[in-house]
Amino acid sequence: MTRLVVTNDDGFDSPGIGALVDAARDLGEPIVVAPATAQSGVGHQLTVDSPIHIERVGDQGYRVDGKPADCARLALTELAPGADWLLAGINHGANLGADVYTSGTVAAAREAALLGCRALALSQYIGRERTVDWTVTARRAASVLRILLARDLPAGHFWNVNLPHPPGSAIELPIVFCGLDTRPHGVRYRRDGGGDFVYAGDYHARPRQVGRDVDVCLSGRVAVTLVTLEIAADG
Repeated sequence: MTRLVVTNDDGFDSPGIGALVDAARDLGEPIVVAPATAQSGVGHQLTVDSPIHIERVGDQGYRVDGKPADCARLALTELAPGADWLLAGINHGANLGADVYTSGTVAAAREAALLGCRALALSQYIGRERTVDWTVTARRAASVLRILLARDLPAGHFWNVNLPHPPGSAIELPIVFCGLDTRPHGVRYRRDGGGDFVYAGDYHARPRQVGRDVDVCLSGRVAVTLVTLEIAADG
């Protein structure tokens, strides 16, 4: 049976990772190796100068006192060596364009690809002032996973997938293979009452390049991007 490592950056108990396990059950054997607490936005941080505590949870779960990239390393070298895929997510919020450099979820997939394991990061865009129906998200994710896990994935690459947040509960959404948006966020700050800076950028109004992942996802389609590891692309 296909062995699937499942991780994230929102934490072991997040609804998104539960949705990903549900989405993956029919495709293989999910083994959860995820951070004990939320690690959103930590990027590709690694723990190399202190011990990493791990708690066994049930038969197929490991709660890790570390970062998402730590989880990928530990899973593929110690806890589930020989795994066929690493699936990271489902992230609470999109990871589009420049987000791939700061996202812990994407970093877990990147680390897996660096270690020679096929990998995929999956995120759920959340519309302005809306909540997520994780049951619907899980079903949409399962539909995408069936397609991507059956495709060839060249060495030195991984998939980055962003689910849109359209109204309604339709499961089969248009899937678009597209590139990363190369434009930066519309970065803005405001001062609070104490004079400190508070980030005030509007994610939903971020700049878009037509046909790239930000535009695709925010217009209601599933954005699928093949991300290249530059150091491995020519290997």
